Amino acid sequence: MHKLEVLSKKLRFEVCKMSHRANAAHLGSSLSCIDLLISIFFSNLFKINSKNKYDKFILSKGHAAAALYSVLSEKKIFSKKKLNLYGVKNSIYEEHPNSKINGVICSTGSLGHGLSFGVGISISEKIKNKNNKVIVLMSDGECNEGTVWEAAGFASAQKLSNLIAIVDYNKWQATGRSKEIMGGDMIKKWSAFGWETHNIDGHNYYQILNTLKKIKKSKKPTVIIANTIKGKGIKFMEDDNNWHYRIPNSLELILIKKELKI
Repeated sequence: MHKLEVLSKKLRFEVCKMSHRANAAHLGSSLSCIDLLISIFFSNLFKINSKNKYDKFILSKGHAAAALYSVLSEKKIFSKKKLNLYGVKNSIYEEHPNSKINGVICSTGSLGHGLSFGVGISISEKIKNKNNKVIVLMSDGECNEGTVWEAAGFASAQKLSNLIAIVDYNKWQATGRSKEIMGGDMIKKWSAFGWETHNIDGHNYYQILNTLKKIKKSKKPTVIIANTIKGKGIKFMEDDNNWHYRIPNSLELILIKKELKI
C-alpha cells in the first residue's frame, strides 16, 4: 500500500502538469479519483490490458481523462511521451477519452452513458460465458441522469454480477454541491434498484482494496460509493469547486511539486 501511496503522489503531479501544459480544466475531478484508478489498475485484482481481452474498464466521468491517461501510461499501455499530446490540437489524447486510444473501450464525456456501455459489455461477456469483470467509474453528478437509473434497473433485473460501478462521490458537480442540485441518499438509491452497495473512504487503499476483493464474488451488480475529496492531495485545491475549471499557473505548479515532495 505504501507503493500505491507513493505512486498516487507521482500521478497527481503528472495530472497537474498536464492541466498546466494543455491549459485544460477538470483538475479537481481528476485528483479525486486517482486513488480509485490506481487500485483498479495496480492491485492485481483485475486483469486489464490494451487489447481489452480480460476485465474491462470504462471511465464514465470522462472529464477526468487526464487521470486515466496518467494511469494508462504508467501501466505502459501507451508511452509516457503521449501525455505531452494531451489537449493538443488534432491529437486523439483529448480532454475526454477517445476510443482510438489504447486502453479506452468507449469514448465518454457525455455524462450518464458509461454505465449503459458497461451493461451492454457485461451482457456480452455473460453470453460468451466469460468470467471477466466490467468496472465503470462514475461521478456523483452524473447520477442526476435518468440513463444511469435505467441502466441500473436493467442490470439488476438481468443479474449482471460481473458489473461493478464505482461512484467518485466528491460531493461536487460543475455548478455546486451535488446534494443541493439533486437530493437523495446515494446508498438508498442504488439499494432500491437492487444493487449490492458498499460505502467506503475513496482515498483509503485498505478499504478500497478489501472492498474490491470482496465484491468479486458478488451474485448481484455491485456499486461502491467512494467518498472522496475534490482536488485531493493538494491542500489549496481540496474541496474547492473553483478547481473544476481553474488551471494551475507556473508558481502554483512549483507549490504543488513541493507539497507532494516529488
